Amino acid sequence: MQQQLKDLGRGFAEPALCSQAVFRHALDALSLPGRVQVLDTSGALAGMQAPHGAHAAAAALLLALLDQDCKLWLSPGWAQGDAAAWLRFHTGCQVVADAAQADFAWIAQASELPALGAFAQGSAEYPDHSATCIVQVESLESPAQPLTLRGPGIKGSTQLQVDGLAPDFGPQWRLGQTHFPCGVDFFFTHGQTLVGLPRSTLIEG
Repeated sequence: MQQQLKDLGRGFAEPALCSQAVFRHALDALSLPGRVQVLDTSGALAGMQAPHGAHAAAAALLLALLDQDCKLWLSPGWAQGDAAAWLRFHTGCQVVADAAQADFAWIAQASELPALGAFAQGSAEYPDHSATCIVQVESLESPAQPLTLRGPGIKGSTQLQVDGLAPDFGPQWRLGQTHFPCGVDFFFTHGQTLVGLPRSTLIEG
């Protein structure tokens, strides 16, 4: 066990300061939906050794957001490798097999994203008892199938240019919003960049 722990990559060089910096970016991403945030490689990401296949932004988000009280679901793409062990070691989180039980979900690639109804949606009394999904995507600058966003934090409208989302993501999102304030919040990541999609955002189309 000691050898296995020794082989795990490093987390934040300065956990408190780095977590605060990443958390601010996460808040900005949710406050300004669709606007790309860039994490500083010389700051919060300096010295971090993310698991194989992990985007730096996704790994940093999870380090900042997870703790020992959090339940995490991992998509099938993380079945091999040390992603689960890395997060358990650095955050103390519990990895669960059922997406509906998870507070957070880490999706290795957009094609592995389950139906949105598979995640905890919260309730009218406790809308915060819902899941937050971190989805790794191939690009945040793909104009092929942009989603038009409106709502709080957006002046007029903006476009979310995520590469790889299923064609029915928009319809699923709109269906879920009929139960607002219940719903799921999203972060999409690519490399050291991320963009937020909170449940309050409207997707047109």
